[in-house]
Amino acid sequence: MKVKKINKASNAFAYPLLIKRLLHYSTMLTPENEIVYRDRVRLNYFEFNKRVRRLANVLKGFGIDGGETIAVMDYDSHRYLEAYFAIPCTGNVLHTINWRLSASQILYTINHAEDTVLLVHTDFFPILESSMGEMPTVKKIIALTDDGTIPATKLALAGEYETLLAQASEEYDFPDFDEDAIATTFYTTGTTGNPKGVFFSHRQIVLHSLGICATFGILDGACRVKSSDTYMPLTPFFHVHGWGFPFLSTAMGMKQVFVGKFEPEMVLKLFMIEKPTFSHCVPTILQMLVMHPAAQQLDLTKWKVIIGGSALPKALCRAALQRGIDIITGYGMSETCPILTTSFITPQEMKNDIDWQVEARTRAGTPALLVDLKIVNAEGKEVKKDDQEMGEITVRSPWLTQGYFNEPEKSEELWRSGYLHTGDVAVMNERNVVKIADRIKDVIKTGGEWVSSIDLENIIGQHPAIAEVAVVGVPDAKWGERPHAMVVVKQGQSLSNEELKSFLTQFVEQGKINKWFIPDTIDFVEAIPKTSVGKIDKKAIRGKLLLL
Repeated sequence: MKVKKINKASNAFAYPLLIKRLLHYSTMLTPENEIVYRDRVRLNYFEFNKRVRRLANVLKGFGIDGGETIAVMDYDSHRYLEAYFAIPCTGNVLHTINWRLSASQILYTINHAEDTVLLVHTDFFPILESSMGEMPTVKKIIALTDDGTIPATKLALAGEYETLLAQASEEYDFPDFDEDAIATTFYTTGTTGNPKGVFFSHRQIVLHSLGICATFGILDGACRVKSSDTYMPLTPFFHVHGWGFPFLSTAMGMKQVFVGKFEPEMVLKLFMIEKPTFSHCVPTILQMLVMHPAAQQLDLTKWKVIIGGSALPKALCRAALQRGIDIITGYGMSETCPILTTSFITPQEMKNDIDWQVEARTRAGTPALLVDLKIVNAEGKEVKKDDQEMGEITVRSPWLTQGYFNEPEKSEELWRSGYLHTGDVAVMNERNVVKIADRIKDVIKTGGEWVSSIDLENIIGQHPAIAEVAVVGVPDAKWGERPHAMVVVKQGQSLSNEELKSFLTQFVEQGKINKWFIPDTIDFVEAIPKTSVGKIDKKAIRGKLLLL
């Protein structure tokens, strides 16, 4: 196809989409807004920018001149946010280490990413000490502390973070360079093998920031985010860029509150003092906070929350709405930067009854601007938009990882047919609203039928005595697989196997589920296994059951 192209002036500037543009804008609107770390640190945006440049000069003083990978192991903090900008804006790559992985997995990610500098909170020194002599690319380790105290360690340290910043200049001119330069990398764990490295360019992160700005800003409806909000993330910064919001909230000069090491008491204290109005988290964190005795006295009617990472249970959604929380679902994955879809509830629909609200807000939602999403069957054909026919979610978007770092075969598998394959099974209705049925590996295949473990969890979770539930498929000689439920009962409550099955019978009689959906076996446990980012670990549950 023929197209016309603009004849550029000889001195016309090809404006690269770089993260430094987001940083630059942070002092334009409300630079007096604060960045708060626990009850220890308060910075305005002028001070924050100076500290970012000081960190850039620390790296320059180490002889790092771009193209290096620099890793961070810290709790959510002002320090981490400074690294979000100083590292990529100097042409280096920010590696956000998942410190909840095993020591051997952390060592693997450090070596696979070829990290040269580590910024490490002293709490994580023992992990690195166990790997001493096994990190050949690491040249410098910077200690991160809350009070300047460094414990005795065998690690060779380049210095303490605040001390190094105090010695560095606050003047630094971030250069222009190719917007396709890698800005960030982190590792996602799968069901088998080593963690896989995903990476994102400056261009992708800037476009993702603008994408969520459009999705949560200009659109009118539930859970809209404004620059006047007070942002308090409750997902770790190592998890998919904190879902991208730290970049956007910094660019918009929002007040930001970081809880550091997650302690419910500190979170509740910050709620009372700083009064956050916007957060995002996985369901388990929200469950913990909403059910905490001290939270019962909190006014949560101004709090907006995006739930992601795993499905939002309907019972939890209902409990949140009854507390006045404006809650919606967001869907994405590590490979997608992450935002793909969000619940879109119009102002008129927000007046609908709570049953309608629960159903709408727990769906994965509508694709975001610039997200080309298709649900396809095993033959690659797009399924009907009838809310019944299931298929795998496949996507295209300008902010999707282009492959796995140094893993060409897995990269080709991820991008087969020219769309990124998510591994998530879903349905879509005529209004293009997506509902996740399950992960492909978690769908229960029983007697030739597909049973959604998520749907079963939502139904079981409606029992008033149940705090949490997970459903997996277990091998069955006759039916192929049968549902198995793992249940946590609320404190002070009791529930038997027979009582729960009797409760589920009413949903059979109402035609909401088939009789064979009712789990054959139910385990009552004190806690359900979780992954490093707080998701229910169905792989661990299945493994445990197979060993019994």
